[in-house]
Amino acid sequence: MARNKLKKKKGPTFVTFHVHYENGDVTSNRRVPSELLDQTFGDDLQDLARTAIEAQDNEIALRSGSRRPKIVSIEQV
Repeated sequence: MARNKLKKKKGPTFVTFHVHYENGDVTSNRRVPSELLDQTFGDDLQDLARTAIEAQDNEIALRSGSRRPKIVSIEQV
């Protein structure tokens, strides 16, 4: 009998971060696509994640009409 091989889904992979804002808010498990965290040019992972999360926050602000405070720190989960 032939066995069925289990196929893993190949989709986008994400890295999660906790984000701390200057007003004391914390957002947990913010997902950033791994392809945006390419460190081939020597960029720091935290800087790349901050840029991606700020872009997400700006997009959310355009849709909702309310802006988030500045990011104080980011930590990888």
